[in-house]
Amino acid sequence: MKKTRSRHIPLVRDPALELSLVRQIDQTSHESREKSVKQTSGQPMVDFDGTSNPYIDYHRNDLLLSTQHMRSEGHDEMLFILITQCTELTFKAIHFEAYNFQRRIQEDDLPGALVLIPRIKRLFEYLIKTWDVLSTITSEGFNEFRNNLGISSGQQSYMYRHVEFILGNKSVRLAQAHANNPDVYPYLEQALKSPSLYDDVLRYLHRRGVAMPADALERDWSQAYVVNAGVEDAWMTVYADPSAENDLYQLGEGLTEISDLFSQYRWRHFSSVERILGFKPGTGGSAGVAWLKHVVEHRFFPELWTIRTRLGA
Repeated sequence: MKKTRSRHIPLVRDPALELSLVRQIDQTSHESREKSVKQTSGQPMVDFDGTSNPYIDYHRNDLLLSTQHMRSEGHDEMLFILITQCTELTFKAIHFEAYNFQRRIQEDDLPGALVLIPRIKRLFEYLIKTWDVLSTITSEGFNEFRNNLGISSGQQSYMYRHVEFILGNKSVRLAQAHANNPDVYPYLEQALKSPSLYDDVLRYLHRRGVAMPADALERDWSQAYVVNAGVEDAWMTVYADPSAENDLYQLGEGLTEISDLFSQYRWRHFSSVERILGFKPGTGGSAGVAWLKHVVEHRFFPELWTIRTRLGA
């Protein structure tokens, strides 16, 4: 019998504000769709009541496609805005899947968690490809609108910060970029102070009989994760059986692939910015490429990387 799993929607912004944008649409059924096809002779519907149509009402594309406000005469600014908004939506999708991954781990539903890994990987692969498009912006094209960005920066994205936090890269300081936003900050602060996906994976391993050091099971979750020799030893125990039947090994490899893809995204960001801007300072106060290089060197789920030196030795 197929197992029914509930899905959980993570809160990243005041839900009342989002619900205020929802339009109601009538539900359909197989029977009603069959009836409609007979009434239209198989042609698309074109007559609707009111001043909208159900597609717009469901997706709210009237809002989505009305937020590309160019602030310069630079031709490339439209592409920059659109692709940046695509990445924001993709971050939201990644966070949604990672949040449900974490909930399933908390519920000891490893099979349910593992089925989400391929989707998270595909989302990161899509994210990486956005740089193929953004990299068509030349230095000249970007400089035509760069001053119009003011001090805005991708580091100020609360959706990106939620992805970083749920995967385990916590930063009290960077969370402060949203402290003045009462619609956003309470949810980001909660994510900061809660266990990450990786923290819950380590707790799950402990429940499965893989001994974990006490400081990996309870600590100040808001602090940056530090590589733990005891956690590395625990993963070595798991990797002693690198077989398809070892679900904990499959979990470790899946997390490693996600981490690898995130690093590839960061690398493309780093190399694309260097190509377009060189070593100019960033718009949001960072050192630009120098800051991005620091970010590239970070690894999520670090013990899954450090054990590679020991494997087979």
